[in-house]
Amino acid sequence: MTSSEAEDRPGLLLRLAGPLQSWGEKSHFTERDTARFPTRSGVIGMLAAALGRKRGEPLDDLTALSLTVREDRPGVMMTDLHTVGGGLPNRDTVTTAEGKKRGGATATLLSHRDYLADAAFTVALTSTLGGPDAETLDRYAEALREPRWPFYLGRRSCPPEGPVLLARSDRALEELVGLPVSAERAKGAGPSHLVFLSDEPLDALPVPKEWESSPADESARPTSTINDDPRSFHPKRRTYRVRPLYRRTVAVPEERFAGLGAPYLAALEKHLAEQRVPSEEGMTP
Repeated sequence: MTSSEAEDRPGLLLRLAGPLQSWGEKSHFTERDTARFPTRSGVIGMLAAALGRKRGEPLDDLTALSLTVREDRPGVMMTDLHTVGGGLPNRDTVTTAEGKKRGGATATLLSHRDYLADAAFTVALTSTLGGPDAETLDRYAEALREPRWPFYLGRRSCPPEGPVLLARSDRALEELVGLPVSAERAKGAGPSHLVFLSDEPLDALPVPKEWESSPADESARPTSTINDDPRSFHPKRRTYRVRPLYRRTVAVPEERFAGLGAPYLAALEKHLAEQRVPSEEGMTP
């Protein structure tokens, strides 16, 4: 991806924030983990729910979108001990692999579920070569404004704290870099490093020249891989493939940190107005 291609990428700008988030990466049975950031499968699943897609329907148009995440607040990892089936009659308890019902001391099923508490992410979903056109992106934006089905931050128990769609932009990656940061920063503290994560190389991320960042050539190479690229959400045939994970750290100036709550929303509304990016209803405090 060249610098001009990065600057001209149309797409959707999202804000993913709430008391709890959980983006499963390697969850199995009673151990439910979370990635430290929103996953491709999680965000594409949100958009599919907004569009009213059933689990067995094709995802080709959605998987053609590229995901770039900015970590505004990484949050705090916490683990919840979850119980199911305790205190119920045998006929209502969890079914075993043999088709029988649990009873007595084995009736209660324990699981550990990981969450990110007080995390906030700003996300760009951008069109790739041969991906969704402007009309399709507009349709996706409308679905996020008025979703067919409710969406959540990874798990049903994790609703977003407010409107998810910030804007539909013709320069989504440039906007992602420049949007106010939903985090507090002490006055006089100077720049603070934010992490950008993507499924594409970040060497052409449109970072202002005066901002310090990790070397661009390093962000052209993947730092790791993650198994979160969905092929199908069919309940009996859920399949994902491994994709590269690219990372870039950028020193964002102190004045870009807008705080929390009403101050952040006011700064966001002002920025979008100055950039002439149509903001979504409900973003003003």
